[in-house]
Amino acid sequence: MTSILVTNDDGIAAPGLHVLARLARDAGYDVTIAAPAEQSSGSSASIMAEDADGRIAVERRSLEGLDGIPAFAVRGGPGLIALIAARGAFGDPAQVVLSGVNHGANVGRAILHSGTVGAALTGGLNGAWGVAVSLDVGMRPEAFHWEAAAAPAIDLLPDLMTRPRGTVINVNAPNAPTNRGLREATLAPFGIVQTTLTDEGEHHVRLAVEDLPNRPEPGTDAAYLAEGWITVTGIDPVSHFELGLAAHD
Repeated sequence: MTSILVTNDDGIAAPGLHVLARLARDAGYDVTIAAPAEQSSGSSASIMAEDADGRIAVERRSLEGLDGIPAFAVRGGPGLIALIAARGAFGDPAQVVLSGVNHGANVGRAILHSGTVGAALTGGLNGAWGVAVSLDVGMRPEAFHWEAAAAPAIDLLPDLMTRPRGTVINVNAPNAPTNRGLREATLAPFGIVQTTLTDEGEHHVRLAVEDLPNRPEPGTDAAYLAEGWITVTGIDPVSHFELGLAAHD
């Protein structure tokens, strides 16, 4: 039976995490949950943690509706969780790291800052297949359709596991009961939001987050998601390229 670590950056109490874990269990996978004890959005693949004497606090939890699934609340971010899971912190290392369902889309190059994506990438770097899953809830959602993101992500697992270990995908779904289907997409050159740094005096700065005014480029994850598609993008835990530098004596 394929083993799956389910984590997120919204915290262990987040409903998106619970739906993702439940559907993975119901699909026949061997599921373990390990998620931040508190909100850790924007943590990327950080391995910082709240520790005491060099020890990271881990608490066993019982989650409603998820009986039989081992669950752990960790005083650290999702990147750290994926890292220590790969080293046996919650039992044998999982074959798949499933991260989400995130409260909000993770599209474009801004995924660099996402804790949801950071966990999936860290899993991939350590030999697991990785999936980051996000729901485009918008600014003022009237309802949350977590299964609209969780179900297709789990449906993608059999195909994903035919790829080399370390393969990581980023999945985004519209927050709606129906959608137009799946589309493979490239990353948009920007993120879902833009940030502006403003001067707050000698000792403080303020980071303002605003909706992007420009329309996403056609064929990108941001564009397809806005058109009602579920987007799937392959991302690399580590890439390398030849610099082509001239030799020097």
